[in-house]
Amino acid sequence: MSVKSYSPPSPPPLTPSMVQSNNVRTQAKIQAATQVLNNVPATQTVAPQIMMSANGATASTTIANTPSELLSAFECPVCMDYMLPPYLQCPSGHLVCGNCRPKVTCCPSCRGPVPSIRNLAMERIAQTLIFPCKYAPSGCSKQFQAQEKTEHEEICEHRPYSCPCPGAACKWHGSLTEVMTHLVRQHKSITTLQGEDIVFLATDITLPGAVDWVMMQNCFNCFFMLVLEKQDKSEHQSSNNNQQMFYAVVQLIGTKKEAENFIYRLELSSRRRRLSFEGTPRSIHEGVAASITQSDCLCFDTNQAQLFSENGNLGINVTIQKAAPLEQTP
Repeated sequence: MSVKSYSPPSPPPLTPSMVQSNNVRTQAKIQAATQVLNNVPATQTVAPQIMMSANGATASTTIANTPSELLSAFECPVCMDYMLPPYLQCPSGHLVCGNCRPKVTCCPSCRGPVPSIRNLAMERIAQTLIFPCKYAPSGCSKQFQAQEKTEHEEICEHRPYSCPCPGAACKWHGSLTEVMTHLVRQHKSITTLQGEDIVFLATDITLPGAVDWVMMQNCFNCFFMLVLEKQDKSEHQSSNNNQQMFYAVVQLIGTKKEAENFIYRLELSSRRRRLSFEGTPRSIHEGVAASITQSDCLCFDTNQAQLFSENGNLGINVTIQKAAPLEQTP
C-alpha cells in the first residue's frame, strides 16, 4: 500500500521535562498491556503470565492465545501488520516498525518528530506473545512467535496468488480459486490443449530480445501452465553477443502440496537427437523465476534450439503423469 509522506516543521529539541513525560507514557503503555494480560478470562487456554523482574526483564514464557486487545497494541500504523523489532517510537510514545521507519518523514500518528527512540520494553513483551499469520483472513490458522512469523508468511499457502503469466504487465492478485477465471477473462490469447501428452509449439523462436511463449494443458482435472522463456545470458556475451538461453517450465495451477502428486517430462527430438528433462511441476505460487534460478527446468541455448527447430518453430513434447506414492520406510 502507498504511504503518505508528511513534511512537518522542524521539531523543537527535547527538554528534560519532555523526556520525563515520554518515560511516563511508555510506562503507562506497558502497564496497560500488562493489565490486559491479567484480565484474561480463566476459561481461556493461557500459559503462565508474563512476570516482570525489577530490572525490566521478562520471563521466558509465552501466551498461547494472546488476547486481541493486547495484539492491537503491536500493530504498526503504517503497514497495519504486527510489528517486528526494532520498535521505534516518537517522543509522544507512538510506535512504528523497523521496516516502515525509513518510509516516513514524521510520526504517522501525531505528525510529530520521526520515531527514533528504541522501545526495548515493548520488544521484550512481544517476545512472549503468539501472533497469528497475516493471512489468517484467507484461512491460515497457524500462529507463531514474532521471529518465526515472517518466515512462515513467505511460504504460506494462503497468501494471495499473483498472475502466473510471465512478465510484469499484469499486476493481478487473488485467491487460488480465482486464478483460472482471471486467465480466461484477461489472457484470452492463451491456448489450452487437452490430454496428458501434447506438443507445445513455440513459433518464431528467432525473434530478437527476451520472449515468452505460454500454453495451458488440461489433464487429471487440473490445469498446468507451460512456459518457454528466452533470456539473454550475459556471462556468454563476451564470446557470442547473440548467445541466449531458453527455459521450459511446467507449473500447476494449484498448491505446492498438490503439485507433488504429478511428474512431467519435456522432450525435444529431431534428426536422431533427443534432449529431455523430468521433474515435479512447481506451484504457480513459486513462480517461473524460482525454477529458472534453481535450473529446475529444461534449459538449452540458441545453438541447441536451432538443432531441434524447423523453420523457426520449436515443438516440445509435454507428458504429465501421476507420481507414484513414496514408499514409507519402516
